[in-house]
Amino acid sequence: MVATSDRIQDISSETQKESRVAVLLMGYGEVESYEDFANYNEQALNLLTAKFAPVPTWIYPPLAKLLAMFDLHEWGHQHGNFISPHNKIFEEQRSGIEQELQKTWGDRIKVFKAFNFCAPYLPEQVLAEVKAEGFDKLLIYPLLVVDSIFTSGIAVEQVNKALTQLKDKGDYWLQGTRYIPSFYDREEYIDFLAHMVEESIQKDLISAHLPSQIGIVLMNHGCPHKAKGFTSGIMESEALYDKVREKLIYKYPLISVGWLNHDTPLIDWTQPHVELAAKNLIDLGATAMVMMPIGFVTENHETILDVEHIIESLNKYNQKTVYVRMPCVNDRPEFLKMAANWANPQIEALLSAEAVIVNPQLATGSHHHTHSHDGHHHH
Repeated sequence: MVATSDRIQDISSETQKESRVAVLLMGYGEVESYEDFANYNEQALNLLTAKFAPVPTWIYPPLAKLLAMFDLHEWGHQHGNFISPHNKIFEEQRSGIEQELQKTWGDRIKVFKAFNFCAPYLPEQVLAEVKAEGFDKLLIYPLLVVDSIFTSGIAVEQVNKALTQLKDKGDYWLQGTRYIPSFYDREEYIDFLAHMVEESIQKDLISAHLPSQIGIVLMNHGCPHKAKGFTSGIMESEALYDKVREKLIYKYPLISVGWLNHDTPLIDWTQPHVELAAKNLIDLGATAMVMMPIGFVTENHETILDVEHIIESLNKYNQKTVYVRMPCVNDRPEFLKMAANWANPQIEALLSAEAVIVNPQLATGSHHHTHSHDGHHHH
């Protein structure tokens, strides 16, 4: 159900007056100053890698500095002082989604952005601002990675930590929270991805290649198969791929999933990785290759630099194949409208629900009850 202006009238005026919802869009964030590489990597190691890689925590600081040297070489030397467009695009997404939501809810909602790894937009920094502005309800909305079960699931971890730090002496200041876990199965998102692929093929390839010669690699965010018991989002990502593939395969038979994995030793990653997927399609007769990121909605270094490296390698494998690297959905108006619509039911639920005061001091531990039956005691 999507909230409408008529539906707003059903919410009590008292609740409307008192409650305001902060929508917290969450993404990774990416460095804009190369001096921040080490700090970024250390945050990522602590929040992501620690959940699936057998690496002792004491090694994170020196490892983060070592990785920063590789990042500097890749971004600075190999790619002409590349600066990721992620943060700029994410702000455009934040602004566009806010505009859409305020058409329905007015100033009772405001959309904030938080980055998992980048100050000054770390969740604890942004939530302090949310609290200071008087918002009493929160919608947690991971946006960057579609399979938010694991990778963007760290959003909840960071929000919980921040809320504990910002808690007043007694009660929590928030009186209601909601969460949007993923949108991998949203029909309108699936249709839009297929439309973007078709749009690109019609524009760039169809006049020189038969449909059966056009390979399509639908790129998902790579997932580790074992993540210390955490569900990693593989099932959701595979379901997304299957549904987009279903929309395209009757016209373009050469389609494969391609996982944008990280080259982490000792980790069993999802397969086939993007380069292998493309090679397989070339071997089946693909003379052109469309590489479409379906598991990311915001451009970042993985969808740009990593894919460019893969295309360079593929050019050595087969120089005759034509490659098209497609963008993410980014700030396309169609996507911003649907992303706002996914938030509407949760905002409506928050605004119409009674405020709940939560005091952690009221929490009780496990109780062991003793029962007596016919002289026998059971603990």
